[in-house]
Amino acid sequence: MTADQRSAPGPIEDYALLSDMRTAALVGKDGSIDWLCLPRFDSPSVFSRLLGDESHGHWRIAPTAQVTKVERRYRDTTMVLETDFHTEEGVVRLVDAMQPHQTDTDDAPAVVRTVIGISGEVTLEMRWVLRFAYGDSIPWVRRVRAEDGEYILAVAGPSAVTLHGDLLPYRVDSERAHGAEFTLDEGEQLSWALSYCPDPEVHQPVIDPAVEVDNTERWWRDWAGGLRYEGPHREAVRRSLLTLKALTYAPTGGIVAAPTTSLPETIGGERNWDYRYCWLRDATLTLLALDNFGRSGEAFAWRRWLHRALAGDASDLQIMYSIDGSRHLFEQELDWLPGYHGSAPVRVGNGAFRQQQLDVFGEVMDALQLARERGLEETPESWAMQRGLMRHLETIWQQPDKSLWEVRGEDRYFVYSRVMIWVAFDRAVRACESGLPGPVQRWREMREAMHAEVLEHGYNTELGTFTQYYGGTTVDAATLRLSSVGFLPGDDERMLGTIDAVGRELAHGDLVDRYTTGDQQGLDGLSGKEGAFLMCSFWYVDALALAGRREQAEAMFERLLGLANDVGLLAEEYDAEQQRFIGNFPQAFSHLALVNSAATLWGDGVHRRHHRDRTRAE
Repeated sequence: MTADQRSAPGPIEDYALLSDMRTAALVGKDGSIDWLCLPRFDSPSVFSRLLGDESHGHWRIAPTAQVTKVERRYRDTTMVLETDFHTEEGVVRLVDAMQPHQTDTDDAPAVVRTVIGISGEVTLEMRWVLRFAYGDSIPWVRRVRAEDGEYILAVAGPSAVTLHGDLLPYRVDSERAHGAEFTLDEGEQLSWALSYCPDPEVHQPVIDPAVEVDNTERWWRDWAGGLRYEGPHREAVRRSLLTLKALTYAPTGGIVAAPTTSLPETIGGERNWDYRYCWLRDATLTLLALDNFGRSGEAFAWRRWLHRALAGDASDLQIMYSIDGSRHLFEQELDWLPGYHGSAPVRVGNGAFRQQQLDVFGEVMDALQLARERGLEETPESWAMQRGLMRHLETIWQQPDKSLWEVRGEDRYFVYSRVMIWVAFDRAVRACESGLPGPVQRWREMREAMHAEVLEHGYNTELGTFTQYYGGTTVDAATLRLSSVGFLPGDDERMLGTIDAVGRELAHGDLVDRYTTGDQQGLDGLSGKEGAFLMCSFWYVDALALAGRREQAEAMFERLLGLANDVGLLAEEYDAEQQRFIGNFPQAFSHLALVNSAATLWGDGVHRRHHRDRTRAE
């Protein structure tokens, strides 16, 4: 490995995810943790090589000799990662884990790493470069001697971490990187534990890495034991469900869209956004995905988070919040970070939190109605919240919006948003028909008015397709979801025309763009071309299946699975020309779309239920 290769972060697809459901780390194939925020998903990072180079923080453990082959895997249905490095000297295995603390959420997050000699005699190097505040702050690092052993304490302002281990770094180079070199024979092993330190004045107890790994493995096996899916591609579906759970913030039930910020939609471009927040849309679709496969309990925690975030006034609804329900996600640029392979600016916060996106009302009402139908007991407070949402929607439903793609151009009457307004009224009607109080007749009338409006203004009879917005002529992959949410049967001629138009205008083989490339700068005001959204490709699979083109849908689904990296993870987008991941990683939207497609094809999923209900209504 050359010096330049060591300095730059690897391809996005080279990373694997660790999570304790409070924060997450990304580990590269080179044995380097290049991204870790402490103590939460949205906290400043302590390892930031992912958005710069080694000087911005990383923790690498790897052989000093040339690595001839790298093999990685998660242990069965867990988030314990094993990486085998093959060299001419022998083979060593690196085991990485973060123990979930879903009940004891006050416990400090920790990353444990163990390297094991598998064969031969292998020399390894550990390089530990800690940089707080997104790589901008070099900490004061010192050794602390305590009764239970020696450890390293690193402090910078309000931030601190400790490093315990069998072999602590014993040298510091000119770049203030801490390191150690050691040799392992077959059967030997060394371990380390890096822990967040809430109070550097208080002694931090020693963590037993072996116990942490065992507990991590046990926790994830127990959780995965509640998954119900025995259909095709079981391993890929279960890995996606595990990833969605790993993106949950346990203390509140909030669900992040991704654990990263500013991984670019175009390498070298400016489409770089912070996704470490809870979009209502992403969270509700994630709940639908988990519920389809037996994990209904997550809905209760998310509903509780939603109560906190709304703070009692539905008119204050935002499209996204922080993981604890905080409202203000002001956007700023970090000019000291060069960005992933020069993709600047690096942004933290997300200015889109102020946008009006009316489709979120439909997403929220849909998820809560599904949870109700699947047995989640309704409470007076929960239904009062939902009625408040509907009252507010009745006052704004005729307004244009930014829609789900968060355009930063002018507001429009986006077809997808209008359909999801219909969904909101439809699910509210269903709730009343199941016995809950509300103005059901008025909601029925508004539901039918919304349905008629979309068919009149959102469908272009000359082009034979639903368009992106009223009066437009371009198509939008989001309209593929109209049959999934029950707006029209999947084999309706208008849906068939839309499928064909999306395939003709937006598809490149199995990859589907969000909308017409020529519209991108006009819609978001930014230059450059983004990659294909993997979520949209799975939406195409759903639409094909619901249209009766099952054989085509199954074949496309299987090919899309081949885009996942070696440990089953997907990014937000895929660059077909460069054949690489782009965008934030791993992306909840991509994984939830994958499992929902599996539900459509092989499960008694939510999609089929909505389709049958709409057919009966007509």
